Amino acid sequence: MAAAAARRWRLGREARASLAAFLLGASVAALPVLLAAPPALLAAPGLRGRLALALHVAAVNAALLLLYRPPLYKIAIRACFLGFAFGCGLLLSAGRSAWRHFGWYMCSLSLFHYSEYLVTAINNPRSLSLDSFLLNHSFEYNLAALSSWVEFTLEKFVCPEMKQITWLSTVGLLMVIFGDCLRKAAMLTAGSNFNHIVQNEKSDTHTLVTSGVYGWFRHPSYVGWFYWSIGTQVLLCNPICVVGYTLASWRFFRERIEEEEITLIHFFGEEYLEYKKKVPSGLPFIRGVKVEL
Repeated sequence: MAAAAARRWRLGREARASLAAFLLGASVAALPVLLAAPPALLAAPGLRGRLALALHVAAVNAALLLLYRPPLYKIAIRACFLGFAFGCGLLLSAGRSAWRHFGWYMCSLSLFHYSEYLVTAINNPRSLSLDSFLLNHSFEYNLAALSSWVEFTLEKFVCPEMKQITWLSTVGLLMVIFGDCLRKAAMLTAGSNFNHIVQNEKSDTHTLVTSGVYGWFRHPSYVGWFYWSIGTQVLLCNPICVVGYTLASWRFFRERIEEEEITLIHFFGEEYLEYKKKVPSGLPFIRGVKVEL
């Protein structure tokens, strides 16, 4: 019992350490106030701005080294990096620079990855690990992100007005918010049944969740991620990546859903089959695994 209490305390420390580090990294957004500089500091930082950013990074890293020891430091440095990206996104979003919408994207991306870890820490601490940040999701995921950055930068210099369609970026931002909120609602509703890795063995506490957002879609976390990923490219006004992300995400989730449903049918049998008949997958043209009767 004492060991269980100690484990809960350790996991609680991990969540708190990550939150403190994220906020510490995000404090970069306060630099314009401290420097009495324009809010859009990163748009044209100048020597003073660059020096302030460098000193902020050095000071934050020194603070993390003093406050945390491994393994907490590994958690804190990742959370702090995401917080720093979020704070830089806020700085870019300020004013009306050509990078404003990219700032929205940075905030969306960093908050998505950090909240994946935080919600897992709160919701299902037994499955918590550094991988819960999803920063090393896959080579394909990282390549897709890099491709979107390259497309945005090239199109910004070749056709800058293409990146200033505020109404379209706003639509993308709304898609991002909807998708991320739906995914986090699915994680919280599923509780300890949610895991970033498809499980091959049923645990004693594993139950079939059909309430809340699972009453709308069979796979609400995938639906949320699908529209979040496409929304990031609509936000950036990246026409090539909008098409690429849509096709790649659809194919990935089709295969993922079929793989997962084979396991769920094995776990829950007729109960899942009945649920599958009543509730759609939530993703267009994806019905899930076909069952031969």
